[in-house]
Amino acid sequence: MHDDRRQVEDRLDRVMRERVVPATYAARRPMTVEVWHVPGEPVPVAEALDAAYVPFAPGDPWGRAWATSWLRATASVPAEWAGRRVEAVFDLGFTGRGPGFQAEGLVHDLGGRPIKGIEPLNQYVPVGDAVNGGEEVGLLVEMAANPDILGDGFVPTPLGDPATAGDEPLYRFGGADLAVLDEDVWHLRLDVEVLSELMHELSTDDPRRHEILRALERMLDELDIHDVAGTAARARETLTEVLSRRANASAHTISATGHAHIDSAWLWPLRETQRKTARTFANVTALAKDYPELVFSCSQAQQYAWVRDRYPEIFQRMRDATKAGQWAPVGGMWVEADGNLPGGEALARQLVHGKRFFLEEFGVETRGVWLPDSFGYTAAYPQLAVLAGNEWFLTQKISWNQTNKFPHHTFWWEGIDGTRIFTHFPPADTYNGTFAGAELGHAVRNYADKGGGTRSLLPFGHGDGGGGPTREMLEKARRLRDLEGSPKVVVENPDAFFAAARAEYPDAAVWAGELYLELHRATYTTQARTKAGNRRSEHLLREAELWAATAALTAGFDYPYEDLDRLWKTVLLHQFHDILPGSSIAWVHREAEATYARVHAELREITRAATAALAGEGGPGQVFNTSPRARAEVVTVPSELAAALPPDAGVQPLADGSVAVFTEVPGSGTAPLGAAAPFGPLGPVTVDGRVLDNGLVRVEIDADGLLTSVRDLVAGREVLAPGSRGNLLQLHPDLPNHWDAWDVDRHYRRRHTDLTGADAVTVVDAGPLVASVRVDRSFGDSRISQTITVTAGSPAVRIDTEIDWHEREKILKLAFPLDVHADRSAAEIQFGHVYRPTHTNTSWDSARFEISCHRWIRLAEAGYGIALANDATYGHDVTRTTREDGGTTTTARYSLVRAPRSPDPEADQGRHHMSHTLLPGATVAGAVAGGYALNLPLRVTAGGSGPSPLVSVEGEAAAVESVKLADDRSGDVVVRVYESLGGRADTRLRTSFPVAGVEVTDLLERPLPDRPVSLADDGSVSLTLRPFQVLTLRLRPAGR
Repeated sequence: MHDDRRQVEDRLDRVMRERVVPATYAARRPMTVEVWHVPGEPVPVAEALDAAYVPFAPGDPWGRAWATSWLRATASVPAEWAGRRVEAVFDLGFTGRGPGFQAEGLVHDLGGRPIKGIEPLNQYVPVGDAVNGGEEVGLLVEMAANPDILGDGFVPTPLGDPATAGDEPLYRFGGADLAVLDEDVWHLRLDVEVLSELMHELSTDDPRRHEILRALERMLDELDIHDVAGTAARARETLTEVLSRRANASAHTISATGHAHIDSAWLWPLRETQRKTARTFANVTALAKDYPELVFSCSQAQQYAWVRDRYPEIFQRMRDATKAGQWAPVGGMWVEADGNLPGGEALARQLVHGKRFFLEEFGVETRGVWLPDSFGYTAAYPQLAVLAGNEWFLTQKISWNQTNKFPHHTFWWEGIDGTRIFTHFPPADTYNGTFAGAELGHAVRNYADKGGGTRSLLPFGHGDGGGGPTREMLEKARRLRDLEGSPKVVVENPDAFFAAARAEYPDAAVWAGELYLELHRATYTTQARTKAGNRRSEHLLREAELWAATAALTAGFDYPYEDLDRLWKTVLLHQFHDILPGSSIAWVHREAEATYARVHAELREITRAATAALAGEGGPGQVFNTSPRARAEVVTVPSELAAALPPDAGVQPLADGSVAVFTEVPGSGTAPLGAAAPFGPLGPVTVDGRVLDNGLVRVEIDADGLLTSVRDLVAGREVLAPGSRGNLLQLHPDLPNHWDAWDVDRHYRRRHTDLTGADAVTVVDAGPLVASVRVDRSFGDSRISQTITVTAGSPAVRIDTEIDWHEREKILKLAFPLDVHADRSAAEIQFGHVYRPTHTNTSWDSARFEISCHRWIRLAEAGYGIALANDATYGHDVTRTTREDGGTTTTARYSLVRAPRSPDPEADQGRHHMSHTLLPGATVAGAVAGGYALNLPLRVTAGGSGPSPLVSVEGEAAAVESVKLADDRSGDVVVRVYESLGGRADTRLRTSFPVAGVEVTDLLERPLPDRPVSLADDGSVSLTLRPFQVLTLRLRPAGR
């Protein structure tokens, strides 16, 4: 037989495109349309019901960027349509560029009740399955003129900020019609789609492919192209046999779950996400009525809360669908947070607030972590997920790796403490599935664990304003349940999939350590002010909770439950994986910076009030140390407080008008100001020219303001590599191949400029407590001022950097070439640290050319280490070179600031402040303490007394990460402790209040009966922690 496959396929494509698809709607009648253009921000539907409308016609322009218009459409159903399926069809001016990322609408009835959303690939609103004719139809549509930010690619656009977006309309109204859906034609389209797509996935040697081709050819012969509606049913009959052939017994099973990944902010602001969720959730709950098999998996408790508060009718529909088994809350987090940057306690609270919301609002205990789109995943996740009661973890983002293909799709993921969680990567490599044949075929071919597992998960539905699953998707799923040549498709809850996958493959392979994404590495750095706002918020929350809890137990302070809950949720929201990483439009980041400023002010006021209650009246003042480590260091105080110090306290007036005092304070405790020896145990710091020396470290600064020597006087060795200079600012061109805000590509390293010239190098403070030198630089259109400081009693060299940044498409690095042979670097992550190689032996090692940390990194050889702490700099790189003398130079560089132009053309422009400390001779414990110290500065409050630490632990391995009152308002004290060094820790927890009982809990503060713990006679608690173990204790105060 001659091979005419191409001719038959071409015939099929043309007939479907030109005859069948246009016949889907058998008849149309235009609706009468009026419009009201909202003059400002979006308004409630009640206001729109009372507005004055004007006529509106197809072709009329509407919608400046981010504006809202309300459409009122009315019509009568023609009598001749009686018995037919009638819909209203809206074209808001869709561009045809995709399922979302443009104009959207939420349709209400004329009473203001929401019906469903309108999106580019979901334009219909049901009127009736079998109308009588003569019905009056009236609909009210809230239209959102959301711009297509990336419509022209990664180019600068003014559309991401209302201040620059302009007033020109973005859209032209396409029309609103009543239409008759021809169900025979519509089903024929779907039959052909499924079969044609399957056919193209099969090999030309597969008889099944040819069987399908000839069946489709017979269908074409049966279809009258001049009377598609009249012959569609007969044409469908020719496909019955080929559609009824059952799947192979060994066919891969695809567990499909409805999904709509909605970024909580990205190319739109937070306020628009609130409307996007309403449109999609309205769609899904409407669709569920017609398709009882639908299961829709939806994460992000914050989005549910928005809908609950703004759209209660839709929220009730969601609750009803959950009870019916058609809606599955998943993820158990407040938002789908970034997977690298949130602090350990913040990740714990993401899980706490997410899971608690679903328990309280839906009665559902979520069992998995659902993070399909974050930019890499910390190795702390398995432990935290399990401690929150989770059993599984899902993402697909690692499929975006540029260099290495991840070797598994179903596996056990092991965290830094040894905890394992069952994990799955959907092999379709998407979380926006459509049941396309190519998608299903790729999932089967790509699945890496054949022979062990037989099933995979497929989230299906249009996200980010596309409206979620569609009826067409569900119709295709029905046809694909049991179809020869195709994987078997079953629509189900992810919990059911994970239970089955784990049962059939319990001995899946183990992946230990972080899930590093070999892409989007610039998200550790972009929008530095957003990152600084988050870091400061996390530590201010720690302060507010600790001192409020202490004051509540010891001073009758009213613990601010509601305020702390609200502020935590605000911070957690801004950890969403396009806000904190810096990859959103200008509007989002300007708003985030303003929000952080308000959060910081509120938290400082809570802490001020609590510490004032604790410190009482009179006295020289109290120093509060929120760090879990004892501190002996110089503190800066306002001059008016210093006036009350005893004469022998020893103070140094500073150039900025404040006063320096040496102090010693216990971890999580207080001490009277001025009670310590004047200069600490080792004497003062001296300045000789540009040499700063405090007996622990000697720092030499050259005329360019660079460090030429950092001598560890205790160890008797030089920190900097021979012939090198530290505190070196390096400027690189930074134009990634794609994804401007997200990516820094390896080629950036091929060129750089060392910023060695200084405008001025000035001694600012000359001891005896503080010695500092200011270095001023200018380059391009930017200015940098750095202050290098050494203080009495501390080996730390502090560098405070003020940047007035006005460069474009550049990245600024801060380099420290160190004289240490470090074959790996240590970086703090949540509740511990990880090691990464400094070599490039493998492609996996080489791909980690930019990595992230939290408060510190450490480079070490046997017997000696050097740490670098930061107060909000996450991105960094570490490289090694061999010198001519045979020694090794290990260079650590922090990534300070970038200047991408998409999606925010003004990203990072303006002023930044950041601080770093170089810690010579630092052990891991020293690095941990240094990171805490830099991020939790000592706080000085007027008053004459201070409490003992509310909670403390013995030794340097265990650390108290948080102290708070229990969320159930019982008055119990909740303490989170973790092992910080990577070894086993035997410690004892002590309190300054009498304890009647203690129990180990999960993150949600629920008892874990299989983890017994008891009080000693002295009221202390003996604890043994495995490496990096996180332990939550609930202490019941005596007498409560």
